[in-house]
Amino acid sequence: QVQLVESGGGLVQAGGSLRLSCAASGRTFNMYLMGWFRQAPGKEREFVSRITWSGDSTYYADSVKGRFTISRDSAKNTVYLQMNSLKPEDTAVYYCAAGDSSWTYWGQGTQVTVSS
Repeated sequence: QVQLVESGGGLVQAGGSLRLSCAASGRTFNMYLMGWFRQAPGKEREFVSRITWSGDSTYYADSVKGRFTISRDSAKNTVYLQMNSLKPEDTAVYYCAAGDSSWTYWGQGTQVTVSS
């Protein structure tokens, strides 16, 4: 099993920045991908970004491309999501996910609220 714990959410004004962290523990050698998803009130969960555990490949949703940056610290088993130029539409619960060929493991989520 892999445990994922997110942190770093909060309330920020539009145009501001936040950095989310996701610390992984347990059988982390099973992980090939780590990523972030988000779910706004009344909406389905959507993909935000992902990174390979080796760090050699990243991918972003069009809605966050150029504003968000995903990175990882393999020594700390931690993945980060740097979010800049935040918009009110970025308000959501952000979830960390990990897995091999599918998103098997999920964190509990961290709330990000962007005020206008």
